[in-house]
Amino acid sequence: MRIHREGYVTIFIVGMLMLVINLVLHYWVCDCFSYLYVPVGILTGGFWLFIVSFFRIPSRTHTIQENAIVAPADGKVVVIEEVQADEYFSDKRIQVSIFMSPLNVHVNRNPVSGEVVYSQYHPGKYLVAWHPKSSTENERHSVVYRKDGKEILVKQIAGALAKRICNYLKPGQQVNQTEEMGFIKFGSRVDLLLPLDAKIHCKIGDRPKGGVTVIATW
Repeated sequence: MRIHREGYVTIFIVGMLMLVINLVLHYWVCDCFSYLYVPVGILTGGFWLFIVSFFRIPSRTHTIQENAIVAPADGKVVVIEEVQADEYFSDKRIQVSIFMSPLNVHVNRNPVSGEVVYSQYHPGKYLVAWHPKSSTENERHSVVYRKDGKEILVKQIAGALAKRICNYLKPGQQVNQTEEMGFIKFGSRVDLLLPLDAKIHCKIGDRPKGGVTVIATW
């Protein structure tokens, strides 16, 4: 397991803050509160470990398949429905939405290989990630991949806690399936807009693994 580069500063800052809390408790607080030393140490240490785990990159064997659309993120499938596209596309698409809790791995990966033809950041609100309007009103970053003349759109959507979306892709870039496309800090959501003729291989409630689980084929 590795730690993602997006977490280095956060892990350091939180670690220093937890250390200061413990030092203040030990050296500047009355000894009558000495019974707090152990529980505070456990709580602050546990919180720091949680922050470290949030930025983890687990070792996995990724799925590389020519006709597969692989999950761009870990999480829970909360939406599978036909929708009218509201960005880039003007036709109807199949939307598959994956909700990412703070406990999930938050690295986002390319679902397919191909060319990045669109990459756009949108400022917005911070509704809870499972809110129906989060897909169109929250802060988000949208990317369109083109492969063999077919296109899919992936939206990284901020949630109530996630207030920083990192995306590494630019239009014209050639990318490989399962390589990193970005990172979202804390709870969030990722939407895929797929062609209507895509064959869906997941259902509501499934818990895909980013870069591993096949969401659909085309």
